[in-house]
Amino acid sequence: MKLQQLRYLVEVAKQGLNVSEAAEKLHTSQPGISKQIRLLEDELGVQIFIRNGKRVVDVTAPGREILRISERILMQARNLKRIGEEFVNVEGGSLTIATTHTQARYALPPTVKAFLERYPKVRLSIKQGSPTQISEMVVEGEADLAIATEGIDHYPELAMLDCYDWNRDVVVPSGHPLASLGRPITLEDVCGYPLITYDFAFTGRSRINQAFENAGLVPNVVLTAIDTDVIKTYVRLGLGIGLIASMAFEPEHDLGLTAVEAGHLFEKSTTHIGVRKDAYLRGYAFDFIQLFAPHLTREVVRENLLCEPGDGDDE
Repeated sequence: MKLQQLRYLVEVAKQGLNVSEAAEKLHTSQPGISKQIRLLEDELGVQIFIRNGKRVVDVTAPGREILRISERILMQARNLKRIGEEFVNVEGGSLTIATTHTQARYALPPTVKAFLERYPKVRLSIKQGSPTQISEMVVEGEADLAIATEGIDHYPELAMLDCYDWNRDVVVPSGHPLASLGRPITLEDVCGYPLITYDFAFTGRSRINQAFENAGLVPNVVLTAIDTDVIKTYVRLGLGIGLIASMAFEPEHDLGLTAVEAGHLFEKSTTHIGVRKDAYLRGYAFDFIQLFAPHLTREVVRENLLCEPGDGDDE
């Protein structure tokens, strides 16, 4: 049995049982993958995949268990490699952060700057996507940490670490009636205008929907976007009022717009970090987490992981 066979097996499952796509992803040949998987089946004495001719059409019952264990073995193999790197390449390495646009654009820059100043030899990569996409990146080992408000709690493989709470502002063009109400804005006020806000899967949208539903109101959502800057652009064009994360309004840059505080209208949202419970984190990964959320010390993070007490510490 070889790790490469397990990689082939897991990748075929990941690619929806499409052997050709798995071969392309792994930069190898389709016949080579098929041969190695059959050799593994022969060694184990069970059929992993159900085939119709040359096509893989399903996973057998024992195959599902074999896949689960194979994923765990491959994760532990990555952990072993990281342990070696911890001692051979103390100052260098790589760290991949998967996050949403709002976090990457507005929350992470100070952390990234401080981290790269502290670890100039670490290759830092930031991947963007929806909460579902970035959570799956971490589950599948394509990223080390996921940072988002939604989605992480749907993945039992991930430990979810609370980072900070935040709420929302209504953004309007300068001179808009909502900018000079002389009183706190209400949901009824918001419903009086076309609304531009986040796509449902992003940045606490569920809290927004819940607030309007609880009040028996239906907002006139005319446009949704995954990018806060896109929302602000269309507000400037006069297509409606925007509802965005408070952190995403920058008075010095958002000229022509006014933010109206709306935190009293919605339940607060919490940004989380997601990390595989069985991951071995290098020392600098712990430091990145604490730079982003100072209360998340190494000890606090370790309590949520399945690693040994001394793991991930190169000090």
